[in-house]
Amino acid sequence: MTDLERLDRDGAGFRLRGEQVTRLETFVDAAFAFSLTLLVIFTSDLPQTAAELREALKKVPTFVACFAVLMMFWAAHNRWSRRVGLEDAKSTVLSLALVLVVMVYVYPLRMVSSSFLSLVTAGWLPNELGIDADHVMRDLQTTFIVYGLGFGLLAWLLWRLNAHALRRADALALDANERHLLRTEVGSHAILALVSLASLASALMLYVLDPALSGVVRVLAGLPMWCYATLGIWMPWYHTHRERQRLSRHAAAPGGGGA
Repeated sequence: MTDLERLDRDGAGFRLRGEQVTRLETFVDAAFAFSLTLLVIFTSDLPQTAAELREALKKVPTFVACFAVLMMFWAAHNRWSRRVGLEDAKSTVLSLALVLVVMVYVYPLRMVSSSFLSLVTAGWLPNELGIDADHVMRDLQTTFIVYGLGFGLLAWLLWRLNAHALRRADALALDANERHLLRTEVGSHAILALVSLASLASALMLYVLDPALSGVVRVLAGLPMWCYATLGIWMPWYHTHRERQRLSRHAAAPGGGGA
């Protein structure tokens, strides 16, 4: 316990057991970095004219959106690695699965992000998602299905990584505050996974019902995408609620110590 007390703590008071960067963590970091290179705004040759440069720069918002999503998952894995420092068989398998999904997910992420930004800017930003005019609904839902599988699997893998660490709480000598923070991580990624599941279910439904949909009903085509928009409500509420719980327990603890 004395050794644990000498460990650095993060802003939430979690003792950082992953003091040394492991080969596994390095590999995960490299995979995320490589994925980002696949999102660069210049997909082929560099622009040769000012007009081509202007068109290329219109892809920057898509890159930023994709960057933010990938960094959200990278930061979650980095936070897990720093906090618990696990490198057992299960942690390794889950982390390698995370790498695999990221590498497959990167292109659907770019296509769907560009499609969404093109929609909200009335076509001013370029749409990199090619759609067959005769199969609009099915092409769009196919992309949402692939995107939902990738997003959901990333969230689920991080959910399982944190749940695995929580099951080893006694071996890791986690205090009450640290257990609360890990449960918050578990709940956070569970929400992401469940919202992704809702989006996936709606995309599958629209794909199957495509022949029966026509006219104004086709406004439902973007429903899977708008499922993710609800995260702007769910996530702030959840984290605010959990942080209030943590701080109230901290205040109630003897001497204001770790809750």
